[in-house]
Amino acid sequence: MVVDERNEGQSRHDARQWRRAILHLDMDAFFVNVHRLEHPEDNGIPLAVGGRPSSRGVIASASYEARQFGVRSGMPSGRALRLCPQLKIVGRNWTQIKESSSAVMAILAEYGPVERMSVDEAFVDITESSNPEVLAETIRRRVKQETKLPASVGLATSKLVAKVASDYDKPEGCTIVPPGQEAAFLAPQPVRVIWGIGPRTAERLEGRLNIRTCGDLAAYESGQLAAIFGQHAESLQRRAMGIDRREVHAERGSPKSISQEWTFSRDVNNPQILKDQLREQSTSVARSLQRRNLVAHTVRVKFRWADFTTFTRQKSLEVGIDDQEKIYRLALAIWQENWPSGQRMRLLGVGVSSLEEPAARQFDLGL
Repeated sequence: MVVDERNEGQSRHDARQWRRAILHLDMDAFFVNVHRLEHPEDNGIPLAVGGRPSSRGVIASASYEARQFGVRSGMPSGRALRLCPQLKIVGRNWTQIKESSSAVMAILAEYGPVERMSVDEAFVDITESSNPEVLAETIRRRVKQETKLPASVGLATSKLVAKVASDYDKPEGCTIVPPGQEAAFLAPQPVRVIWGIGPRTAERLEGRLNIRTCGDLAAYESGQLAAIFGQHAESLQRRAMGIDRREVHAERGSPKSISQEWTFSRDVNNPQILKDQLREQSTSVARSLQRRNLVAHTVRVKFRWADFTTFTRQKSLEVGIDDQEKIYRLALAIWQENWPSGQRMRLLGVGVSSLEEPAARQFDLGL
């Protein structure tokens, strides 16, 4: 039912068909971890971002060390200090928070349409990916690697289930709910995990109908449920089964770059395997460009050797391209110029940047 961190070397042709693949990324203790970027001395201690007790402040974000004492966001700072006397409370650095948020969202935008929910969470539609299950973990790792900030992700066929999944295994979790397993995944979880069910509705469900879990709600006799909740009863049951047809509503504006990366389960030095990987990534990048009606003036290839040495090389063109064969040929040329024969590779990536809408199509660039 729940798949964590699938082996990236496994076959990408899974029997499950992802008619929709929606990823929800939720940064872990975001304000706290942004603060720690500039204050590493605060790593490992109970820490919270929020207002001071003297000013009747409220906790905005609590570290996982603080949460062990019961400290939670939204809690009065005075109560938080009573629960955890050694708690350190610091203020928000909004400039750094916004910069970190923008960096995370820019990474997500390379993989599909992004719907930002707040500074620290967003949905991404990755339906076009050849292997959404692998890509989910790749995105989570890349966010951590490039921003130094931890995140958890959930992948499912709907926004509702993806959001629940991202909270399932925090911190730094990657929870995948395969198609057809939505209801089974939700069944044991409390009804409060469903969007639209707040404390009062949860109290009514339990107090009047003894409904505590999503499974209880999904299986309840619909007529009796309608007698209490009226026209909302059907919607409640559908959500309890993970049925949610809401689309990802992307923000306006084009991405600055688009890329695909692949981390091999075992280091690879077979040139044919590497070339095949380059071609597949070039095809995926080209499709993303075409879907967005964009062309790229720069193609880059990312290399990571077995010893984790990492670098990128790129080539630029005067005329933009979106054709998969042209992108592949340019990526192949970059790879051949920079890959020593026999060098074992851990990761290979293809990306494009300097994007724009095409003024006119160019059919032959002589690549």
